[in-house]
Amino acid sequence: MKSVTRFLEGFILGGLVGVSVALLLAPYSGDELRGQMQNEVARIRSEVSQAANARRAELEHQLAAMRAPRQPGAM
Repeated sequence: MKSVTRFLEGFILGGLVGVSVALLLAPYSGDELRGQMQNEVARIRSEVSQAANARRAELEHQLAAMRAPRQPGAM
C-alpha cells in the first residue's frame, strides 16, 4: 500500500511540475492559453461522459439479461 501512495504522490508532483513548465514555456498569451485549455477540458469531459453513458448502457443490458427468467432446459 505504501508503494501505491508513493506512486500517486510522484504522479501528482510530476503532473504539477509538467503543467508549470508548460505554462512557462507556452507560446500563447494567458487569455488564449486559458481559452484553449477550457476547450480541451470541455472536449475531454464530453468524451468521458459519452464513454460512461455507453458503458452504463452496456452494463444495464447485461444486468437485464441476467435478471431475465431462464427457460427450463436452457443453459
